[in-house]
Amino acid sequence: MTSLEKADLLQGTLDLLILKVVALGPVHGYGISQRIRQISQDVLQVQQGSLYPALHRLEKRGWLLADWGESDSGREAKFYCLSARGRKQLAAEEQTWARLSNAVALILQTAE
Repeated sequence: MTSLEKADLLQGTLDLLILKVVALGPVHGYGISQRIRQISQDVLQVQQGSLYPALHRLEKRGWLLADWGESDSGREAKFYCLSARGRKQLAAEEQTWARLSNAVALILQTAE
């Protein structure tokens, strides 16, 4: 299966995916992209050109906290974790996604 292009993701979906992955525990940018790829079974692949601007935007909004640390490879990396505001935003985003995906499923289930 091919990876989805940036335009194939609904607006705001990347933010939801990042918040959800970061909720699993502190992780650096490359780790976020790897987790998204692994959990989605290689369907979703987030490119650096999309990921890092999104991380900066989420950090600026106060949804992510970041601190420098050492990665498994021994390199210095910025590690992200959810803030209290980020946890609230994640819950809201998950509710919105559930309603949206439910609505799409209802439409797809209609008889032709």
